[in-house]
Amino acid sequence: MAQPPTRLNATRLLAALLGLAALAGCAMPDFMSFPPQVRGNKVDNELLAQLVPGTSTRADATALIGSPTARATFDDNTWLYIGEVTKPVIAGTNAVLDQQVVVLTFDQQGVLRGIDRRSQGDSVPVSVVSRTTPAPGNDASFLQQLLGNVGKFNAAGSDSSGRQGGSTNPGNF
Repeated sequence: MAQPPTRLNATRLLAALLGLAALAGCAMPDFMSFPPQVRGNKVDNELLAQLVPGTSTRADATALIGSPTARATFDDNTWLYIGEVTKPVIAGTNAVLDQQVVVLTFDQQGVLRGIDRRSQGDSVPVSVVSRTTPAPGNDASFLQQLLGNVGKFNAAGSDSSGRQGGSTNPGNF
């Protein structure tokens, strides 16, 4: 049986309004979105240009661009400044807008020898292995887990000597 024309038009109008509401929720205007966030130690290019290899020292670098984010693991003369700009997106994740690493290399006397810049394009993808390390004793089946504690404890809770537990569990362990 066909619906009357007015009811069919109202159903189509309602579906169209729901579709527009769903599409409107996809893209938020800029004034409703979160601002980009600077994470780490993002080095200003104008300040970095003031460091001159061969003449600048560790003290000069610290005074101009601050303390390094990290130092190389086996070389205390290599300083790393790691920074990125992120923006929160749907579901609490962060989209990386810009990423940079500045590497300063010093000689044994603390004089700057080199400046190297790396960006997100220089990064290498890393695959994460989802294996877990097995732990002994965690191989119990569902029934073993369910019935595992049956009979391990006394119903009375204490014996005549005043100790808690029972003959299978002396003391308060």
